[in-house]
Amino acid sequence: MSRIGRKPIPLPKGVDVKIDPGEVTVKGTKGLLSFGILPSITVSLSDGVLSVARANDQKNIRAAHGMTRAILSNMIVGVSQGFEKVLEIIGVGYRAQMQGKNLVLALGFSHPVEIVPPDGIELAVDGPTKVIIRGIDKQLVGQTAANIRGYRPPEPYKGKGIRYSGEYVIRKAGKAGGK
Repeated sequence: MSRIGRKPIPLPKGVDVKIDPGEVTVKGTKGLLSFGILPSITVSLSDGVLSVARANDQKNIRAAHGMTRAILSNMIVGVSQGFEKVLEIIGVGYRAQMQGKNLVLALGFSHPVEIVPPDGIELAVDGPTKVIIRGIDKQLVGQTAANIRGYRPPEPYKGKGIRYSGEYVIRKAGKAGGK
């Protein structure tokens, strides 16, 4: 049996779970999320604890068992606490600023890069070199951060670019030069 799939999910205060056939809806203080589940996966709620079970031991059902439990756990954390990713911008002349809800990045291109946040995502700037992405959907927060990082990933020679906070970039020596 899946080690992740069989772990129970405790529900914090203020989080309501509604289980319908084929769908689980989680509602909390920060918002509402729903997730469609496979027919061979069953989700049950008892005494403030959510548990996930599977019908058989087929390979794809075993994989979906652990994945479903992880997604439900992330949904519960998202509607109660939320998720956040921090990006750092490193490079001379590279900076970020907000224009309304949109993020405008100066990344050394001939034009500024304007990013419109998807629904459910809040972008913020903390100084000219720090971008904060917040939301209740962990996958959407991570994908938005990856999309922003993709405009100018960190390069290995000078380390310039957009990187996750705490990300270590392996540096290369470059040319030896001289005779």
